[in-house]
Amino acid sequence: MLHTVVAGALVVAAGHGVAGAAPSGSAEAPWAGGPEGVQAAGAALADGFTGTVLWGREANTPVPIASIAKVMTAVVAISTGDLERPVTVPAEAGAYCAQHNGSTAGLTAGEVLTARQLLYALLLPSGCDAAYAIAESFGPGQAGFIGRMNDAARLMGLGATQFTDPSGLPNPTDDSTHSTPAALVALGVRAMALPAFREIVAARDHHVPADHDNREHHWETTNKLLHEYPGAIGLKTGNTNAAGHCLLFETVRAGIPLIGVVLHSSDTSSAVAREDATRILNWAYDPVLSVLEPIGVR
Repeated sequence: MLHTVVAGALVVAAGHGVAGAAPSGSAEAPWAGGPEGVQAAGAALADGFTGTVLWGREANTPVPIASIAKVMTAVVAISTGDLERPVTVPAEAGAYCAQHNGSTAGLTAGEVLTARQLLYALLLPSGCDAAYAIAESFGPGQAGFIGRMNDAARLMGLGATQFTDPSGLPNPTDDSTHSTPAALVALGVRAMALPAFREIVAARDHHVPADHDNREHHWETTNKLLHEYPGAIGLKTGNTNAAGHCLLFETVRAGIPLIGVVLHSSDTSSAVAREDATRILNWAYDPVLSVLEPIGVR
């Protein structure tokens, strides 16, 4: 029943008019106009039920995606169903992060963590060392795992998407790992359908106590939208020089899930990406909530 109410509200809200030519794969009648003040070079917002794109900017243009690539790394690992697998952090993980100036989860060579724990390290502090360890374990090896990421992208129908690194770092080139806004929201929908992924990216922090095989770790999410926007439940930040500051996000308000992405919102500030996401979400939710609230749906 709620899905029917929501669908009706989306139709009413969209009835203000029809935007210009819609990108391939988007809604037949996307919402009128678009959000104001969005600085991102590329962006998309989709219905979280179906993944239908409601609004986009350069929605089918491939660009670097930085650490949003880690969403696919997590999807491939989770899809094995082997999340209690013990994974030894390779000695090379630290050098890999340093070589590419990647963010780390503070992992130490030789410590042993479960794959599930490493997914928290991957998705909350955006640990490139965790991505390296996951790829080595599940690959087998980096090349094997990257091949699985690209196979998954093809099976999902993610056009103009390529992975050359499990972290999204500029390896071997600035734009060799790339995707489009439309493809990333489709990836986000698939990822959020996985209970383990959904639980992890909704966490603001995660603690791993010291054990005989590992150090103590406390990881906090880089996704400050979880603290700042009502109903935010994920997903993932990203930042490299080529990609700028990026954010893949999902929220649920009044039972309505919306999933979106902003790419290259700013060269220097993650706050600009969050502001872009907020503008897009408010543009989408405000007319819908004005329809739903009079009938008691909040």
